[in-house]
Amino acid sequence: MNLKPIITNTSDFPTQIQPFVTGVKLFDSSCSPEAQVLFADKEQGFFIKSSVKGALEREADLTRWFHGKGLSAAVIAYVSDEKDWLVTEKVPGDDCIAAKYLEQPERLCDTLAERLALLHSTDFAGCPVQNRTAQYIAKAKQNYHAGICDASLFPDNWGYTSAEEAFSVIGKSSSLLKTDTLLHGDYCLPNIILDNWNFSGFIDVDGGGVGDRHVDLFWGIWTLFFNLKTNQYRQRFIDCYGRDKVDEEYLRIVAACEVFG
Repeated sequence: MNLKPIITNTSDFPTQIQPFVTGVKLFDSSCSPEAQVLFADKEQGFFIKSSVKGALEREADLTRWFHGKGLSAAVIAYVSDEKDWLVTEKVPGDDCIAAKYLEQPERLCDTLAERLALLHSTDFAGCPVQNRTAQYIAKAKQNYHAGICDASLFPDNWGYTSAEEAFSVIGKSSSLLKTDTLLHGDYCLPNIILDNWNFSGFIDVDGGGVGDRHVDLFWGIWTLFFNLKTNQYRQRFIDCYGRDKVDEEYLRIVAACEVFG
């Protein structure tokens, strides 16, 4: 996690948020232009996320639900005013891009796969998002028609030569994707917190809900490729997760959807 010290006028924050930011050291840990994330070094630590009005409601609902399963941080406050504000407790430990984890890539790969298998076995009754698959496919189609496309993020063995090639796969095969598994939705190393190798919690569960396991599998494989700078752990990850539960064709369908973000 990258923390940059900042100085900000805390009087600009909503009344409900000010107790978490007043008189404490603040750090910027933002990693996306869509939202600002501040870390408040107070008590056990708090993250304060802000974005446009309505943008954080689903994340607040999902984080509360995941927390109830012992899988994520506690939501301290959600405020929707001129902007959205979400305050969560810091999950103890460090994310999986900490050097101490990256320095043991085989153990990290196995931990990532085992934790994903456990997540996918979780009872999803009551989850606020019961059909993530429909939302997922709809977003891919919407972004294709809006001209949003980036195939450069993916390993060569999933690469598509054009937006049209990827979109044709969505048109022909996206209906095969199931809605039968609890997903994180962005299963990447920075979103998994370990405390001395013990699982502590997930963060950034906005993309979660009930969907097809291959979405998380895709991102698990991709994050090992991206963060370890090699694709050599792909087969180990699949074996550790359970090869009998992985279909390469479904991974390719997911890859086509992810071309359109």
